[in-house]
Amino acid sequence: MTETEHQGRPSFTRRWASWRDRLRERPAANAAYRMVVGVLGVLVLGVGVLAIPYPGPGWAIVFVGLGILATEFDWARRLLAWVRERYDTVMDWFKRQGLWVQVLGAVFTLAIVVATLWLLGALNFAAELFHIEHGWLDSPIGIGS
Repeated sequence: MTETEHQGRPSFTRRWASWRDRLRERPAANAAYRMVVGVLGVLVLGVGVLAIPYPGPGWAIVFVGLGILATEFDWARRLLAWVRERYDTVMDWFKRQGLWVQVLGAVFTLAIVVATLWLLGALNFAAELFHIEHGWLDSPIGIGS
C-alpha cells in the first residue's frame, strides 16, 4: 500500500490538494477562500501576539496563525520561516545565559503580566472577589471598574 492511499482511498492531503486546485479554477470562490484564510490567520496571529508575554502557548499560537496564513500567502510562508529561525536563535541564547539573566527574564515577564492585568482591570476584579478594596488596583484606563 502506498503512502498516499489507504484501503484504496486517496489520502487526506491528496483529496485536499485536489479540492483546492478545483477551487482555484473559480476566481470568486478562490478570492473568498483566501479572504477567509487571511482573516482567520490574522485573528489567530493577533491572539498569539497578545498571549506572548503570558505563561502558556503564546508563541505556539503565533506559529499556528502564521501557519494558517502560510497555506495561502507566500509572504506568510517566508515570515514563518524567518520568525521560527529567530525564535530558535533567541531561545538557544537565553538557555546559554546564566541564572541571573534567566531570573531577570522571568521577572520582566511577570511585570508585563501584572501590568496588563492591572490595565485591563483584572487585578481590581480579583481583589473585589475577596472583598479587598484599594484604589491603586483600579485600572488607570477605566476598564473593569
